[in-house]
Amino acid sequence: MPNLNDFKPAQIVCLECNLTRLYGEVIQVIPERRMCWVRPTILAVFAEIDTLTQLYDLRQTSDLLWSLDFFRPALDTEVIPLFSRLNAPDFPPPSPQVVRQQLHAFMDRVWQADRTES
Repeated sequence: MPNLNDFKPAQIVCLECNLTRLYGEVIQVIPERRMCWVRPTILAVFAEIDTLTQLYDLRQTSDLLWSLDFFRPALDTEVIPLFSRLNAPDFPPPSPQVVRQQLHAFMDRVWQADRTES
């Protein structure tokens, strides 16, 4: 469980569920509620631990307010290659509607997984 002092504004954090990772920028930590306001940046889907199959640019989606307990600090070595792929000239961005649907589906899976563990 992360400490409230672990996350700072502008820090990149990761929320994982199965083989999918959501990376986002911390906007604000809300200690009274143990919540984190995060601006999603990347959704990365893996077939195996290091085999990326799909990448979504989430920078135009809605912010999230989610429990701190779900996030971990993201490592530079895992995030920088993903940002490089997003900015590559041959990266085919999916439509904004597809990106929003993918984010929504991922957050629903996270929520469902937490409910079954509780």
